[in-house]
Amino acid sequence: MNLPNTLTIARIFIVPLLVAVLVQERIILHWNGAVITNDIVALIIFWIAAATDLLDGYLARRWGQVTTIGTLLDPIADKLLVSAALISLVQVRVVAGWLVVLIVGREFAVSGLRSIAAAEGYTIKASELGKTKTFVQVLAISLLMVTQHHPRFAVWANLALYVVVFFSLWSAVSYFNKFWRKIDIRTKQGRRQELLSAERERRRVLLAQRREALRNRRRAARAGRTTVEAGDLSAGTPDLPPSA
Repeated sequence: MNLPNTLTIARIFIVPLLVAVLVQERIILHWNGAVITNDIVALIIFWIAAATDLLDGYLARRWGQVTTIGTLLDPIADKLLVSAALISLVQVRVVAGWLVVLIVGREFAVSGLRSIAAAEGYTIKASELGKTKTFVQVLAISLLMVTQHHPRFAVWANLALYVVVFFSLWSAVSYFNKFWRKIDIRTKQGRRQELLSAERERRRVLLAQRREALRNRRRAARAGRTTVEAGDLSAGTPDLPPSA
């Protein structure tokens, strides 16, 4: 357990707090005469969680503390945070449910794809499209949170959300294309290896048959020579006179 992994686990535990603040619209805080509504509190919590996402990856690479548990938990924490925020916004009727279904469904599909790829022995790294999607996603969710009590930001929030859907689908197609190419290349390489192995086995069997046939011919030749020599020997022996 190191600091990057601690930040990742902390981001997972922030998710229930974020959901609770988002769905409780009656939360109103007063600080130095200013009124702070639940959407502002949720926005601050969301930004803190997003900051830990950037910080844990940077520290893990900087300090050489990239671990297996961190590699597994980091994308799970990110998807939990984004999915929880979007589903909570559907609950408070800020965003349309079908858009959230597309975004969350894409996240699960890509996660499953990466799991299958990892089981096959290779890793699908995040593309530039995926990174762009993540940035626009954070921006869109932030704007959507603000529109809960400030409707004037609704146009920009919806525009950013449609951009998120566009980049989500585009990056998902890119990931599946990479996966398909790798699977196709691996299948072709496996088939080529099978054909080469079959050809080597066929040549080995053919060579063994030729060697066996050559040995058989040599045995037959030796047997023929022995028979001829025995016949010559019996033909050349003179008849002896009967003994007196």
